[in-house]
Amino acid sequence: MPCFSVVVGALMASLISVAPRAAHAQDTEPLAIVVNKSNPLNEISLVDLRRVFRGQRSRWSNGRRVTLVMRDQGAREREAILRSLYGVAEEDYRRTYMQAVFSGETADAPKTLASTNGVLRFVYNVPGAIGYVRARDVDGSVKTLRVDGRLPGEPGYRLEVSAQ
Repeated sequence: MPCFSVVVGALMASLISVAPRAAHAQDTEPLAIVVNKSNPLNEISLVDLRRVFRGQRSRWSNGRRVTLVMRDQGAREREAILRSLYGVAEEDYRRTYMQAVFSGETADAPKTLASTNGVLRFVYNVPGAIGYVRARDVDGSVKTLRVDGRLPGEPGYRLEVSAQ
């Protein structure tokens, strides 16, 4: 019997150590970075993605102008992007963006849209557009970029949003 209790104890300990990770996986879901199908990119590094979203890259390799699409303030997807790509909360983003406009560092404001369907339609219709949606919402009208060689949902993919 002592051997049985050791096995049961070890099994319980391993289940307890896995439980928080399983709960975390259910609390978040991947965000997909989407571009127009005519965009020559199939993949982008997280570093380059940050440059695009921060306005430090204004053209794609085919010469088209980058048109950034953001969700409206208050959308969980936007909060996740601000945290992941900008490293700031909404207030800091607005302050930094206004500073960049006034200093001439950036000229174009991101297009802000209220819905996932709006983002997908805009990216579909604007050849230089880049945006983000929950991976489960991606349809065939746009192209999903690999980020650091990974698609949304693959191990090591780093862009996530609250599942709620």
